[in-house]
Amino acid sequence: MRKIILSVIFILLSLPISAQITSDQKVKIDALFKDANENTPGAAIGVIKDGKMIYSNGYGMADLEHDVKLSPKSVFYMASVSKQFVTMAVLLLEEQGKLSLDDEVQKHLPDFPRYDSPLTIRHFIHHTSGVRDNLTLWNLAGRDIYDHVDKEAIYEMIKRQKELNFKPGEKYLYSNSCYFMLAMMIEKISGMSIREFAEKNMFAPLVMKNTHFHDDQYHIVKNRAFSYAPGKDGFRNLIMRYDLVGSGGLYSNVEDMLLWDQNFYNNKLGKGTPDLITKMNTDGKLNNGKSAGYAFGVQNGTYKGLKTVSHSGALAGYRTHYVRFPDQNFSVVVLGNTANFRPEQKSYAIADIMIYGDYKASSQVDYGQRSDVFEPINLSGEELAKYSGSYWNNDDMESWGVFVKNGKLVAYVNGSIEIEMIPVGTNEFAGKNLPPGTRIKFEKADRGRHSFIFTQGGGSYNFAPYDPATYSAKELEKLSGTYFSEELNVNYELKIESGKLNLYIADNKMSGLTPIMKNIFRGDEIGFVTFEMDESGAPSGFKLDAGRVRNLRFNRP
Repeated sequence: MRKIILSVIFILLSLPISAQITSDQKVKIDALFKDANENTPGAAIGVIKDGKMIYSNGYGMADLEHDVKLSPKSVFYMASVSKQFVTMAVLLLEEQGKLSLDDEVQKHLPDFPRYDSPLTIRHFIHHTSGVRDNLTLWNLAGRDIYDHVDKEAIYEMIKRQKELNFKPGEKYLYSNSCYFMLAMMIEKISGMSIREFAEKNMFAPLVMKNTHFHDDQYHIVKNRAFSYAPGKDGFRNLIMRYDLVGSGGLYSNVEDMLLWDQNFYNNKLGKGTPDLITKMNTDGKLNNGKSAGYAFGVQNGTYKGLKTVSHSGALAGYRTHYVRFPDQNFSVVVLGNTANFRPEQKSYAIADIMIYGDYKASSQVDYGQRSDVFEPINLSGEELAKYSGSYWNNDDMESWGVFVKNGKLVAYVNGSIEIEMIPVGTNEFAGKNLPPGTRIKFEKADRGRHSFIFTQGGGSYNFAPYDPATYSAKELEKLSGTYFSEELNVNYELKIESGKLNLYIADNKMSGLTPIMKNIFRGDEIGFVTFEMDESGAPSGFKLDAGRVRNLRFNRP
């Protein structure tokens, strides 16, 4: 009997790696994509364990016009997942002695303007440069990614910026401009296009035959998955005329991402040492010595007590996510082709199905949501209501409206994003579906009101109470007119319509503007406008804060 048992154990241990996924697990994974069918876009997925693809599948369609199904061979635009490939190219050039991460940017791009503080390659990699984001600037200029996006025009627009968002190294703020310019540096230093450099030094050694940097919009991509967005009658095809590389620009598929994933455990690139991988996974530092929260094109984190290394991407209708659980030698790749798809949620849902036995923290949420561990308490409606009000963070130009809704405290961030606040103390709240450790702590402020401190990812943000402003028609009329931005090379026209201030470029309405407090308006689409007044009280201009672009100045002619 003992010999039979030992023989069975030996046979089980000798089974191929595919035995590590059960039919039940496959059914559960497939169920996550039940809404994708022959009439919809969808996703391709890969589940990787110990360097092997233990499950891959496609759901929905790669091309709705020609009835082409999605599969693990389907080639997707990877969006910002591309950034880790750019940083690998930079690290290979460093290994070759052709650059230093502490080189000033102008050493390799001598026509790039100098600011008050030095800018280095390291700042660019870790998003600590303060350089304004080119995609945001492009949109603020009235353009979008469905126009032809010209590389030279983008670079000239970045160079026109007269100031940075902040002093280099002081903060982390994501900037696609930096990776666009990293690609330019790679090309200048190597003497090759980034497409050629990556093929020779990365993709060929790893035998990634379906991966390339797409630097020519007219290039034919075999097995391409097209991108879509939901419309009133089905789906709309979102066709990009976009061949910028660096911030994005990579095309790849699930099968090739397996080869990329394997290299993190057994490096075959450059000199073949593990030092390259160790450096790539190392977070950058701020000037104060704290972590920037961003490594070399990847982000270190945790999920239910397990270490993760991940990145996501989004452009047009493409939605991508790649996450590694390095201690478990387990990874998930999820590539989607519709704008309302949430690949991160699916990735972590697959992890929940596959490696839940390794989790070190309990989950209080459904599949695919990052977990947080806390003990909720009950507060009465009256206790919750004392925290109702309007709150403002001046550093990041962010407004919160907090009020009680259906017996729960909720916040509207910048008038749109709703967060349910879960009490974990008499004056402290967690946020539903927010990253672990996120907390909102209220404190007494002036006139019996409250302020609060929002903490997330090691950062703390102070919010003060404010009284919302109202403007008469006469006061709004004073603000209307034409304003010019030298940095965007564009005029904004402010018009009053139905008692509201609206922002136009030429005849195209960009955004409505809602007053928040005196001289500060929140844009429905573009961030915050802060008017500047001359000695007579007339507006001389305004500054625009729009997420990854801060203090963009417009002057009245």
